[in-house]
Amino acid sequence: MQIPKSVTHVLMKQVTELKCGSMIISCAFNHQLSDAYSMSMFLVAWAKHARLEKMSNLPAFRPSILNPRHPPHYEASLDNLYVPMITSLPPPSSFEEPMGSRIYHIRAESIEHIQSEASTKQTKRSKFLSFTAYVWKLLADGGNDVGNNISRMGVVVNGRRFLKEVNEKSSSSFENHYGNVLSVPYGVAENSDLKAMALHEVANRVHGFVSETTNEEHFRGLIDWIELHRPAQPVPRIYFGHEKSEGRDVVITSGHSLPINDMDFGWGKPEFGSYHLPWSSRTGYIITMPSATGNGDWVVCMHLNDKEFDVIERMAPNVFIPLSISSLV
Repeated sequence: MQIPKSVTHVLMKQVTELKCGSMIISCAFNHQLSDAYSMSMFLVAWAKHARLEKMSNLPAFRPSILNPRHPPHYEASLDNLYVPMITSLPPPSSFEEPMGSRIYHIRAESIEHIQSEASTKQTKRSKFLSFTAYVWKLLADGGNDVGNNISRMGVVVNGRRFLKEVNEKSSSSFENHYGNVLSVPYGVAENSDLKAMALHEVANRVHGFVSETTNEEHFRGLIDWIELHRPAQPVPRIYFGHEKSEGRDVVITSGHSLPINDMDFGWGKPEFGSYHLPWSSRTGYIITMPSATGNGDWVVCMHLNDKEFDVIERMAPNVFIPLSISSLV
């Protein structure tokens, strides 16, 4: 089955009927106009409409709530996170390593164990932050390339809940805002340091660079940064990757806003749901999602190079289980 390609269209949908009577619904959307959170809202609304049910949370189509300030201003740290997409961009990386995509099933008990290792008596880390730290350390522990002394880990942050308090009357508008309200901070570390750290120390480092963006000022500043760099498009700096001698980059995003069990089009609840990113960057990309079983298991889609897949499957085969039919029931 091919996923529909959306280059100039806002949205494309495809329905594939299987011989067994099952059906696959796939959608492609323009990321400049909407993020995965927005797409999830659309899919739930579409499913409710198909069941002739009333939508409880109407999407808010008000781009004006993200207008820049007057005068626009931002902190200099944003220049380290974003670059304007113009002809002055640095040339693409000179090395070519094949990238591939694989989907894994992670059991709830594995996630809980990772969370316990990433937390301390004083601080309990979230499952997603713990998993991010685990992957960063795992890739550093298993990497044998002499040239890859440094690695970067990026995390996609949804800004809606940090902006909704700007105006109490419009808080629901931010929560249900249909658009793109993301930031992608990242951290840099020597692989030797990551190897020497306990998992909770790596989690502290992830928390450190993520927490710099989890506030209203960061996202207001990002809006102003975009305004001051028009007409160029903002692109997260980590998406461009680096030279091989400068180490590897990986970005992790949470797809747990994907309410799979709410996407019933009238034929019953889905057995499986997943995001897919047609990634053309040399930066690795990982998306975590809830399993449709609803038992706390995760489905994780990874886009990495062969060496990184080898590290993951060799060092953590009991955690990263290749997705199979038995995983879905």
